[in-house]
Parts: sequence; structure tokens; C-alpha cells
Amino acid sequence: MPSPSASDHKQKAGERGPVSVAVVTVSDTRTPETDVNGKYLREAIEQAGHRVHSCRILRDEPSQVEACLDELATGNTQVILLNGGTGISRRDTTFDVVSRKLEKTLPGFGEIFRMLSYEQVGAAAMLSRATAGVFRGKVVISTPGSPAAVRLAWEKLIASELAHLAWEVAR
Repeated sequence: MPSPSASDHKQKAGERGPVSVAVVTVSDTRTPETDVNGKYLREAIEQAGHRVHSCRILRDEPSQVEACLDELATGNTQVILLNGGTGISRRDTTFDVVSRKLEKTLPGFGEIFRMLSYEQVGAAAMLSRATAGVFRGKVVISTPGSPAAVRLAWEKLIASELAHLAWEVAR
């Protein structure tokens, strides 16, 4: 049960209206036709009463991820949701770029995500470098690219706190 101050914050956050969210899929193989994560997140964000500012697919190239973050951080997007590139393979570089950019980190996001993921995939959850924080006044959340991980992050962590996160970073 949320504390009275957390409940008060969530109420105030909800009064600000819909949150503007950018969805970025980082993948060397996904296309607009096969981007199940982008489709799922677009639908979930809109169903929750928020706005999808943009939806993109990038290759897992550090320069592309960095340029995208820089661009989105200058616009009207309040929250940037990235999925993909958080593992430990040679091609997984999203975490490295995001972690260098974050001005404030939210270590609890990755910790709770891995705890919840452990319940689904066991010890393999330790391979995830899911992370979140603030970059240039925008909330940035980076999750693994598996559809199960994206659903887990949205349903268990992000959806209920999206407005609260956007409100906190803007005040």
C-alpha cells in the first residue's frame, strides 16, 4: 500500500494529464512488421490514457542510440522507453550508452526488474542490465528486448508509475 505522500504525489501527477512517451526498439533484426514490443507498448500506453510521441526501431549501434536519446531529450517527450540491447553479448550496447547519459539513476528499477524476472526465468535474470534514470529532464527506461521482459516491465513497474515519474522529474 502506498504511503500517504506517495498517494498524494500520484494524485497530483494524474491531474497533469497524459504523459508523452517515446518508444524505441533497439534491435539488429526487428522491422516495423516484426516489432512486437513496439506494437505492444504503443497499445498499452494509449490504453492507459497516455500519448505515444514517437515509435522507432534502431540498430544496436552506440552512435544511433546516442543520437536518438539526444534528439528525444530536446523534444516534448517526457518518458523514453527503450527495449533491447541490455544483455551481455558483444552487440548489446544500449545499456552502455544509456548509463553514460543518465544524470540521475533509479537503481531500484533494475533491481526490482531483475527480482521479478528471476521469478520467470530463474538465475538468467542476472544477465539483464535493465536500467532507468533521468537525462536532460526526461525519464529514460531501458529494458531487455524479449517480449516477456517488456510486458513484465510495463505491467509490473512502469504502467502504475508512469505519470508519477513524469511529474517528479518535471517539478
